[in-house]
Amino acid sequence: MDLIQVNQEKCIHCGLCADACPTEFITMVNQVPQATGLSCIACGHCVAVCPVEAMDNVKAPLAQQFPLKKVPVLDADTAATFLRARRSIRRYKQDAVPREKILQLLDIARMAPTGGNTQGVAYHVIDNADTMLKITSLVIDWMEEQIDKGSPWAPYFAVSVNKYRKTGQDVILRGAPCLIVAITAKSFQPRGRDNTHFSLAYAELYAPAIDLGTCWAGFFEACAASGYQQLINVLGLPEKMVVTGGLMVGYPQFTYKRLVDRNPLQVTWQ
Repeated sequence: MDLIQVNQEKCIHCGLCADACPTEFITMVNQVPQATGLSCIACGHCVAVCPVEAMDNVKAPLAQQFPLKKVPVLDADTAATFLRARRSIRRYKQDAVPREKILQLLDIARMAPTGGNTQGVAYHVIDNADTMLKITSLVIDWMEEQIDKGSPWAPYFAVSVNKYRKTGQDVILRGAPCLIVAITAKSFQPRGRDNTHFSLAYAELYAPAIDLGTCWAGFFEACAASGYQQLINVLGLPEKMVVTGGLMVGYPQFTYKRLVDRNPLQVTWQ
């Protein structure tokens, strides 16, 4: 079967499909769209841009693309407030997050842009309280090993280790009821890690719309990225997969009444 099919009765020979194709896979030959290039990245631009639904693509079928009359656009002030209002949540209610809601979150996360539309990110979700506590304990153990080895991060790790050992407070996963672990194939690095960051950023931005809060699990990710075997064993991931990110998820304990601020904007022009 040919990768693209063109309904000649509908086609108006406008050439938009060829113009929109980012890899020049589609070209106009005698005013007819044809697949003449070497690489289709399944972006679906050709199908989506056709004004008369004449184009179909095996990798991005017309039947699986939803009609869109107008892209909803927030006004500038609303968009700015929404983005500035996002916070990293480090205090969570103890309420469990329904798995249906996590699936809703990840269904948006998978829509994030990726390099060359390579995608390739899967998600391993942990919502068992005992497993969450075990992960925190193992990350603390790993931190102590790094401190003993004289890691440049030792002074930073020591603060969290000391607090955990003295109080038992979860300084790694912050008492979150759920941890989303992003995984990609080992052979897919470093692009898999980049794609993960795009994906989890989408999750972080979408989360407040469904009453959830998130925070990047940086200590967990660093431990997993180091290949710490005790943690890898607990995760039970397939041999060919590697952790590329972690995101704590839960219902925020607090409501914040002020917008965040950041360092002054730094821009150079040339």
